[in-house]
Amino acid sequence: MKFVLAPDSFKESMPANEVCQAMESGIRQVMPDAKIISVPMADGGEGTTSSLVDSRKGQYIKKQVTGPLGKKVTAYYGLIDHGKTAIIEMAQASGLNYVPFEKRNPISIKRATTYGVGELIIDALDHGVKKIILGLGGSGTNDGGSGMAQAIGVDFFDQKQQKIQKKLGGGQLNDIERIDLSHIDPRIQNTEFILASDVTSPLIGADGASYTFGQQKGADAPTQKQLDCNLQHYAEVIQKCFKKNIAHIPGSGAAGGLGAGLLAFTPAKIMPGVQVVAKENKLEAKIKDADYVFTGEGGTDFQTKFGKTPYGVAQIAQKNNVPVISLAGYLGDGIDQLYGCGFTAIFGILAKASSLDEALKDGPTNVARTTENIVRLIAIKK
Repeated sequence: MKFVLAPDSFKESMPANEVCQAMESGIRQVMPDAKIISVPMADGGEGTTSSLVDSRKGQYIKKQVTGPLGKKVTAYYGLIDHGKTAIIEMAQASGLNYVPFEKRNPISIKRATTYGVGELIIDALDHGVKKIILGLGGSGTNDGGSGMAQAIGVDFFDQKQQKIQKKLGGGQLNDIERIDLSHIDPRIQNTEFILASDVTSPLIGADGASYTFGQQKGADAPTQKQLDCNLQHYAEVIQKCFKKNIAHIPGSGAAGGLGAGLLAFTPAKIMPGVQVVAKENKLEAKIKDADYVFTGEGGTDFQTKFGKTPYGVAQIAQKNNVPVISLAGYLGDGIDQLYGCGFTAIFGILAKASSLDEALKDGPTNVARTTENIVRLIAIKK
């Protein structure tokens, strides 16, 4: 019997490759000779780099870059395809994890910058890559990708036609009057950019970057309004200078508008993150002759169908008439909506009532035990 294991990470508990290991352990307890193919997955957020680098036997590159609040941080990205493709998670350079909870306030979100993402892009180009897959999840910024743009050579000028030297944050976008691309790194236009995102938010408006994600980054209501107005001004300047309307493109609001900046200043295409990872990992080819697919994530609810990893995996499996079993740390409202979308069964993994810390610590054990019990039922059918 053949099993394909294609879970996402269980956030704060275990990365996707460890979820695969726990699932395999459970299967082996019942079917020691089963054929098992592990395909650690991600949707553009945390774990995207490790999913692709580990499955493709690539390498990791470490780099000191500018963090969202201006301090140096140690980030990493991956190289696959014999060094021709880079896998970058924007959160490695500009993630919310670099902004302590007590510093998530209107001041910090206004100055938070994606400059470090641009530094990772340049370093990848220095390594000779021809393609960059950039995951847009987990940002601590709201700068529309302006900081990233500065790092790759885009020049911004204020109303006095003075070049803006400071690293731009979302609070300074209203200072921009003109944008000049004459000093952008020439390698950018000859590089394929694929943006992997798990959200479809536009740059501006009620569903845009500032109002949808600003609060968790420290923006109060007045600050959200200011940031949204600044992004609107930014989009208008881009439209005026380059005839590119990036304000309402689905996904342009991802990562505090980094999606918009990349669409404006690079030859980027934006795609659902799980589709990007599935394509690079050749997931469909591995699923076609499988008997069962196991997937999972930290929490499953009605939001799962909006581009999360298990949904993307289930869609591919459904296309190939393969049953899908999904595991989750918790089950929320609306999971009944998933049964018509390729999911055969969905299981919570907790064995007993426990604290969050205990549940996170016991994740591998709980996944292995739950998988084992499911496979015991499968063995009866066999």
